[in-house]
Amino acid sequence: MKAQRGASYWGIMIGILLAVVVIKAALITWPAYWDNRLINASIEEKLRSTNSNDPAKFMQDLEQQFSLNNLRDVQAKDIMKVSNSGGELVVQVDYEVRKNFMGNVDLVVSFEKQFDQRAIKVGGK
Repeated sequence: MKAQRGASYWGIMIGILLAVVVIKAALITWPAYWDNRLINASIEEKLRSTNSNDPAKFMQDLEQQFSLNNLRDVQAKDIMKVSNSGGELVVQVDYEVRKNFMGNVDLVVSFEKQFDQRAIKVGGK
């Protein structure tokens, strides 16, 4: 008699369950990464195009841009600090997004990045 080959019923069920968990985690965290990409692009564009060194005006312009990009879950004043360093703006972004996964289990995605107006205008990041 030959040995059994292939996956058993329970092996297939566990594989399907793991695939569902991974897909659900990806679907839950993907919008946070997409929003972060939009936030970073907005900051870089505003730093590239602005001639003002006023952090308050920069924050106000970013709030308007966030509204246009339909970023309603985050407020610029809550996720970033803008300072004037040597006549150039420096933006420090630091925030986390917490989404419910299953029951009392949450997925937390943290984002942290610093933008320097001088480096962005030269062409760097």
